[in-house]
Amino acid sequence: MRVSDDAPWLVVGLGNPGKEYAGNRHNVGFMVADLLASRVSAKFGRSKRVHGDVAEGRMGFGGPKLVLVKPLTYMNLSGAPVVALAQFFKVPVENVIAVHDELDVPFGQVRVKRGGGEGGHNGLRSMSKSLSSKEYARVRFGIGRPPGRQDPADYVLSDFSGTERKELEFLVDRAADVVEAVVLEGVEWAQNKYHGG
Repeated sequence: MRVSDDAPWLVVGLGNPGKEYAGNRHNVGFMVADLLASRVSAKFGRSKRVHGDVAEGRMGFGGPKLVLVKPLTYMNLSGAPVVALAQFFKVPVENVIAVHDELDVPFGQVRVKRGGGEGGHNGLRSMSKSLSSKEYARVRFGIGRPPGRQDPADYVLSDFSGTERKELEFLVDRAADVVEAVVLEGVEWAQNKYHGG
């Protein structure tokens, strides 16, 4: 499913605002959005239009326009800034990409898909409701299941372990590569390239 090459892309890094959440598993979307902004030489600034930090840039000379957003509404209300920006920048739902943590994917893996359920992820649930569609792309950053009997809600709001942190920079880089692949080549191409490992 490809749309007009002139339509911008809206990349939504899902997370929670505030220093206390910065290193949480639930905040990998913010981490990936930060890296993507640096790759397109854009800086995040507080938006006057929505409750979020927004950065705008182009992938390469004359390449697709990226609008990056880190909603500052807390996870369960992420959809409101997303739909407002999609309307303002005239971004079709097919050009919206959510980057989020995923319990059902093992740590160390990044997966991509279009549409589907939300798997209990409040950020995705809010986006689907606000966009009145589930047909946006999702870059799913694997965090794996919590150990033992730890509540998943506590697990996602905890920081990565020391061992995980050694791989984190590489994995955030990989997730940013996947986002760029979706923009330039489409979801199916990105799946074929990145789902091998």
